[in-house]
Amino acid sequence: MRLGVNIDHVATIREARKTFEPSVLEAAFIAKRAGAHQITMHLREDRRHIKDEDVRLVRTLVEIPLNLEMAPTEEIKAIALEVKPQRVTLVPEKRQEITTEGGLDILSNIDYLKSYIKDFKENQIEVSFFIDPDLEQVEASKFAGADAIELHTGRFAESFHKRDFRLLEEEKDRLRKAATLARELGLNVYAGHGITYQNIHLVLDLKELIEELNIGHSIISNAVLFGLEEAVKKMLDIIS
Repeated sequence: MRLGVNIDHVATIREARKTFEPSVLEAAFIAKRAGAHQITMHLREDRRHIKDEDVRLVRTLVEIPLNLEMAPTEEIKAIALEVKPQRVTLVPEKRQEITTEGGLDILSNIDYLKSYIKDFKENQIEVSFFIDPDLEQVEASKFAGADAIELHTGRFAESFHKRDFRLLEEEKDRLRKAATLARELGLNVYAGHGITYQNIHLVLDLKELIEELNIGHSIISNAVLFGLEEAVKKMLDIIS
């Protein structure tokens, strides 16, 4: 099972002070050096964290695949076609949300999405849809022309956090059924959102079906805590 490291929240910390550090590019280099299989970044319409230049630099300088998460808008599409990431993952986006709240509704937007992704396909850019683990959405993704789906694991993660074990099993079963159908339809299957060091073992039970996890918040949160010692030592060395 591959790991995509989402570095959005390195940019979130940077944007808290509207400054130049921490470096998103350096974070991508470190993730690559640590063994990550790809870098994931979400270029939001409001540019609340990742900026256009971050995407360009990572795509140009970091020699592992880039998975660009994006809303299916014409503005972001133009940037993606310029940068040419190895993959685009289409996600829903609302200005007021703290983070992505659910999957993209493919069923209600099949015709639009089918037309929207043609340019990506012509440029040999893999197209993935970020969807809830719903069988109808999986089928619609195939019909719309996606190469892959990324299953939204948010409800699964929330049920684990709340220790709602009945709901947890239900959500895990939904993930299993959606992933199974997607594989039968010839889609690549990825998953992400809310996966942590504490709940990942339950997702790994599905490793025969899900080939990649995209994880951001938990990794960056732990980096703040357990990567801090080295940063403090380095600063003290400079001072002394």
